Amino acid sequence: MDPLHLRSAGTSLLLAFDSGEAEIVHWGAALGAALPDLALLTPPIPHSALDVPVVAGLLPQASSGWLGRPGLRGSRLAPAGTAAHDAGVPGFAFSPALRVVSAEATPDGRGARIVQADDDAGVRVASELTLHEGGLLEVSHELANTGATPYCLDELGTVLPVPGDAVELLDLTGRWCRENHPQRHRIAQGTWVRSGRHGRTGHDSSLLVAAGTSGFSNRTGRVWAAHFAWSGNHEQYLDSLADGRRILGAAELLGPGEVVLAPGEAYRTPTLYAAFSDRGLDGITEAFYEWFRARPSHVGTTSGRVRPVVLNTWEAVYFDHRLEPLLELAESAAELGVERFVLDDGWFRGRRDDHAGLGDWYVDEAMWPEGLTPLVERVTGLGMEFGLWVEPEMVNLDSDVARAHPDWIVRPTAASHKDGGRLPLEWRHQHILDLANPDAWQYIYERLDALLSENDIAYLKWDQNRDLAEHGHAGRPSVHEQTLAAYRLFDALRAAHPHVEIESCSSGGARVDLGILQRTDRVWASDCNDALERQTIQRWTQAVLPPELVGAHVGPTHSHTTGRVHDISFRAITALFGHFGMEWDIRQAAPAERETLRRAIRLYKRHRGLIHSGVRVNADLTESNLSLHGVVAHDGASGLFSAVALGTLATELPGRVGLPGLDPNRTYTVRAVLPTPEDADWKDTFIQTAPPAWLAEGATAPGRFLAEVGLPLPVLRPEHAILLEVTPESQSVSD
Repeated sequence: MDPLHLRSAGTSLLLAFDSGEAEIVHWGAALGAALPDLALLTPPIPHSALDVPVVAGLLPQASSGWLGRPGLRGSRLAPAGTAAHDAGVPGFAFSPALRVVSAEATPDGRGARIVQADDDAGVRVASELTLHEGGLLEVSHELANTGATPYCLDELGTVLPVPGDAVELLDLTGRWCRENHPQRHRIAQGTWVRSGRHGRTGHDSSLLVAAGTSGFSNRTGRVWAAHFAWSGNHEQYLDSLADGRRILGAAELLGPGEVVLAPGEAYRTPTLYAAFSDRGLDGITEAFYEWFRARPSHVGTTSGRVRPVVLNTWEAVYFDHRLEPLLELAESAAELGVERFVLDDGWFRGRRDDHAGLGDWYVDEAMWPEGLTPLVERVTGLGMEFGLWVEPEMVNLDSDVARAHPDWIVRPTAASHKDGGRLPLEWRHQHILDLANPDAWQYIYERLDALLSENDIAYLKWDQNRDLAEHGHAGRPSVHEQTLAAYRLFDALRAAHPHVEIESCSSGGARVDLGILQRTDRVWASDCNDALERQTIQRWTQAVLPPELVGAHVGPTHSHTTGRVHDISFRAITALFGHFGMEWDIRQAAPAERETLRRAIRLYKRHRGLIHSGVRVNADLTESNLSLHGVVAHDGASGLFSAVALGTLATELPGRVGLPGLDPNRTYTVRAVLPTPEDADWKDTFIQTAPPAWLAEGATAPGRFLAEVGLPLPVLRPEHAILLEVTPESQSVSD
């Protein structure tokens, strides 16, 4: 069988079949059209080893000599008619020998469908690989039970090979209010595993796992990176064997007996998205962004659906839902230029705090005697969209629905009592509604459908505020079923209300993945609005997700989650590089803060077309407490950069910093646009006797000079930033 060669955007993926199974023999830099006889890749056979070369297949398996983590693990009961079968002994057909049945390329040459089977084991696996135009690789498998008895699936992994010069591994971790922080280490022999058992993606989940050459950085080095698009339990791993081979992979983490396939049934893996870059991590980001922005459902400048300025009421009023203050807040927001007003938690029956009400998705008549109509009509009358917070997957025991239907609550044990059996531990005073129960699913669908049908709602902030510990249905683990049921709920509501945008919030960033983003229009990266924390959270969330999908809000002067105090310019600049909004009682803003906020909103509206369509760039700086990042138009015509002092610098002066990504053959003017000398916090932003010469009037220079020589930065105070606007020479601008 001839090899298959997928090529796109400087990346090649080469599949060979000489061993009888599918094997990826190259994933990385483009190879060109001409290929040699791949027999030259046959490796030597060492002493004290198998007598044939070991194949690291598309699904690595022991039947081919692979001694690392297998791609498929599962088994079935003993054959019928045997004593072992009558005793229910499992573990038979445990080691498949999958061999290629068919392998076909798509007409465009960028995709392939490969079918492998083992008739004796009664399994067949169809694998689909697509190399998208921007170089992003998409891989998934579907396992069918072709045998006569049930097949218990333990794991079906999706793996990709990485070469020996990938010697460092970078992944992300975190916690509530500190999501997506990087960690890296040298790759050593053995299996490195990150397990996510939260029943959701998890605050500590790695949005990206990247293996790269020594010292790979934002702009340099070769990098192979992957993201696993699944919102439930999962594992991500790198398997480094004694023979020198390395496999990067991921799989759904299944509970005991969670997926048992009847004869003829099939299981499909979540998708693994991956990219190769010879330009560092920014090249990985570019591949993900191009894929996102090519989707028909994408929101942002490239789709013509601009991202409105948001005001969310949570840190402004919390549960204090009185009509008059909310009307005042709406009027204050509209005066600033806000375009979407979102009413957060507290509007439904019995919801005075977080102890009660979840599950009773009816407008609280005592709090809202005329329903939400007076607020909705005032908000829309002011020219803003109206949004609403919901948490459909959760339930408080102190709720009408929990009292009426205790069997709808997720429990680890089979129902053995009238009340449904033992409950798992509470989290934020709440439990999980069992969406695998058709009646519970239908109830939630009908209530949300009614809310959206009866009110002029353009946006849902969809929250999920707890882990799914001890998650079971009818006494068996069921995170898999719950995740798919949640996906169906999103899909059904989007089909019924296609005009409504949905945000994925999960105590902040605990459900941020491409599985949920197939069904939602943005994520809430973190419950932390502290601008200093947000600099890191947003940088690494946006390593995969374009900024138009990442909610970024100006929080209160005094951060509610960290206690830090930051000036308005730093908070606004941080929020500009995302889907900009506010979560703050802006009625309390000082006049100077309000004026700076108004200018920031104008800047966002002027530049959101660039921010939400351009190329993300992150400079490589030697000073760890100094950051420079930005976005550059694809044609190189303009750019927007933020220079940030994350802490005190090791040197007296920050030195000259290059602006990456600009067209080397254009001439640009660079201006500081926030803060400016007219702002009250201008002087407080810097620690210097005199600024660099260019800061007052701007600097004009060729793009090559700006990238290679750079500009001397002002001496920024710790936890301060300056916004730099880059335009073609002589172009006049105003905010």
